[in-house]
Amino acid sequence: MERPDWAPEGIDLSKASVARAYDYWLGGSHNFAIDREFARQAIAAVPDLRLVARANREFLHRAVRFMIDMGIRQFLDIGSGIPTVGNVHEIAQKVVPDARVVYVDIDSVAVAHSQQILSGNKFATAIQEDLRRPEVILDHPATRALLDLDQPTGLLLASVVHAIPDEDDPYGILNRLRAALCPGSYLAISHVTTDSRPEELGEGARLSGRTTTPVTARTRAQVERFFDGLELIEPGVVWSPLWRPDSPEDVGDHPERMSFYVGVGRTV
Repeated sequence: MERPDWAPEGIDLSKASVARAYDYWLGGSHNFAIDREFARQAIAAVPDLRLVARANREFLHRAVRFMIDMGIRQFLDIGSGIPTVGNVHEIAQKVVPDARVVYVDIDSVAVAHSQQILSGNKFATAIQEDLRRPEVILDHPATRALLDLDQPTGLLLASVVHAIPDEDDPYGILNRLRAALCPGSYLAISHVTTDSRPEELGEGARLSGRTTTPVTARTRAQVERFFDGLELIEPGVVWSPLWRPDSPEDVGDHPERMSFYVGVGRTV
C-alpha cells in the first residue's frame, strides 16, 4: 500500500489502528484502507457505532467545559486520537485563551496531524507516547514546559483505558498518573462495556484484536474502581449521554445503547 503524503515515515500500513478507525467513524479522512476495512467490519457488528463514537466525543466536550467552569486551566489528554471538530484546546481556549493542553497518543498519524494543526499555538502541543508509561509522559519536556502539576489539572482519558489489558495493570497505571496530580484536579474517563449489548459489543471487541490496540471491555463496577479515592462528581459513572447532558433531548430513549460508561472524579 502506498503511503499518503500526510502519513509519517515508517508507519505500518498492514495493521489497523483504532485511532484511525475512530477518525473514520467520526467522518475524518486521516485513515488508511486497512483502517476502513476494520471500521466497516465493526459497523457490521455494531450498526450504530458512529453514534456511539459521537456520544463518547460529546461527553468529552461536556467534561472539558465542566472542568473549565470549575477553574481548571490546564489539561493532559491521553489517547487524544486524530484531531476532529471540537478538540480540547478549541473548547478550553474559547473560554480561557491561555488554557494549556498537552495531547498524548500512541498513534503516529494522530500525533503528526495534531502537531500540524497546533502549529503556532503556544499553549498546546502533542507528543507520541504510551499510556502504559505514565512517568515518561509526565516527565516529557513538552509536558513539563506547558503544565505545572502543582496546579489543578484536568486528566482526560477518553476511550483509551480499555486499550490497556488486565495483565498490564490499568489500575496501577492510573494510580501512578493520579499520584502526580495535586488536590483539586479532575479525572475524566470513558470506557467501553459489553454490559448492555454483550453480543454486538463482544464481537466488536473481538474484532479489535486485529488492531494495534485491542479492546478490553469492563463492567460498571470495574470502571467505578478507577475512581476509588476520588470525589465522584454527580451523576457518577453512567452511560455517556446521561453525564450532565446539555438538554434532555440529547439523552435519547436508550442511552445504554451508547455502550460507554463515563465519569468524572476530583482529587482531594
